[in-house]
Amino acid sequence: MYFDPKFETMERDELEQLQLERLQSTLSRVSRNVPHYRTLFAKMDIDPDEFYSLDDVRRLPFTVKEDLRESYPYGLFAVPLREVVRLHASSGATGKPVVVGYTQNDVRKWSSLVARILTAGGAGRDDVVQIALGYGLFTGGFGFHYGAEALGCAVIPASSGNTGRQTAIMQDYRTTVLVCTPSYALYLADALDERNINVNALSLRHGLFGAEVWSEAMRGEIEARLKLTATNNYGLSEIMGPGVAGECLHKCGMHVNEDHFLMEIVDPVSGEPVKDGDMGELVLTTLTKEAFPMIRFRTGDLTRIIPGVCECGRTHRRIDRILGRTDDMLIIRGVNVFPSQVERVLLEVEGTTPHYRVVVDRLGALDEAVVEVEPTESMFFDSIGGHQKLVERIKRRLASDLGVAFGVKLVEPKSLERTTEGKVRRVVDKREIK
Repeated sequence: MYFDPKFETMERDELEQLQLERLQSTLSRVSRNVPHYRTLFAKMDIDPDEFYSLDDVRRLPFTVKEDLRESYPYGLFAVPLREVVRLHASSGATGKPVVVGYTQNDVRKWSSLVARILTAGGAGRDDVVQIALGYGLFTGGFGFHYGAEALGCAVIPASSGNTGRQTAIMQDYRTTVLVCTPSYALYLADALDERNINVNALSLRHGLFGAEVWSEAMRGEIEARLKLTATNNYGLSEIMGPGVAGECLHKCGMHVNEDHFLMEIVDPVSGEPVKDGDMGELVLTTLTKEAFPMIRFRTGDLTRIIPGVCECGRTHRRIDRILGRTDDMLIIRGVNVFPSQVERVLLEVEGTTPHYRVVVDRLGALDEAVVEVEPTESMFFDSIGGHQKLVERIKRRLASDLGVAFGVKLVEPKSLERTTEGKVRRVVDKREIK
C-alpha cells in the first residue's frame, strides 16, 4: 500500500534525474537568497549552473549545527519572513536553539511525506491515531498530526506525558495506531500493567516509533507487550521533522523519501563517502524545501545504506536503524561503545529492562564505566543471591559482546529519572566535569 505510488516506486534513472533537477533549483535558490551559502559558494568558486551530475554534490561544503546557531534566528531562511507560516525550533540544550521555518508549500509537502511514512507503517484512513509526542516547538507532534490528517485518519492529539490519561484514551477511544518514542511505548506498557488493563482487549494494531536510538530487541519487547506491529521512522528538525524516512511492514530498513532528500553516507572523520553497506554519518540535502533549505547537512547520526530492493516495491533506498551519534560514542579504555549496544545486551538478559544509564568516571589514569539498570519487578524483589547472579550475567555479556569491562549496579524499578516522553538520560560522563 502506497500513499504516493508515482514517486515511491519511480525507476532509479527517472528518480535520479528528478533529484538532479531539484538539486539545481535548490542551489540557485540558496545562492540568491541565503548570504551564508552565497558567501561560501563565492569563496569556493562554485557556480550552481555547473552541476550536471549528482556526484557533483561532493564539491559543495558541509553545513553543520554550528552554522545554524551562528545564523540564529532567521539567517538561513531563503524566503522573506512574511512567506513563513510556521516556526519550529530545537531545544537549544547545548547552545542556541535552531529555528526552522516552513512556507505553506513546505507544510503541505511535510504532511504528505509523513502520510507516506504512516502508510508504509500500516496506517490507513480507517485508523484512530494517538499521537503521544510533544506538541509545540518540537516538530514531532505537529508533523505526525498533519500527516495523519492528510491520510484521512481520526487523530487524537494526546501530546506527551499524563500517562494515566494516555492509557484511558487508548481504552476508551479504541486507538489503533500509537505514535511516540520507543521509550514511552514501554513506559505505557508498564502503566497498562499497573492498572491491570488487558492489552489483548485494546484495539492497537500498529505503532510508529522514532526520535531516539532503539534496538531490534527493544522492538521485540514493545511488540510483545503492546500486541502491535512496531515500525521505525526517522526525521530531524533541521531537515524537516518526521517524514524523512520510515520502515514498511517488511521491517528491513527505513525508506528515505529520496525525491525530497539527497542522501550521502560519509566517514565521520574524513568526510569522504563510504561504500554502500558500510557504516558512516548520514548527510542530507533538501531538494524541495522553500523556507529553510539545507545543503549537505551533517546530521551526526550513524547508519548505513542497505543494499538491494525491498519486497514492498518501493524503489527509494533504505537506511539501517540509527546506531548512535558521532557525539555520543564513548571511548572506554580505548574501546568505542555506543549506548544502543549496551541496550541490546540488556534486552537479551532475562530479568532486565531497557531502562538503564551508563555512568563513566576516571579513577586515576583509568576509565571506569558502570551500567545502572532497572531490573524487572519480579527480579527486584528476588533474593540478594538472585541479584548477584543477575549482575554477574550482565557483566559477562557486556564484556563478551562489547570487549570492555563494565561495572553493573541494579537500581530500583522506575528510579532513573525520565522525561515526559519516557526517555532516560543514557550517559553521564563525569570525566567531562573534572
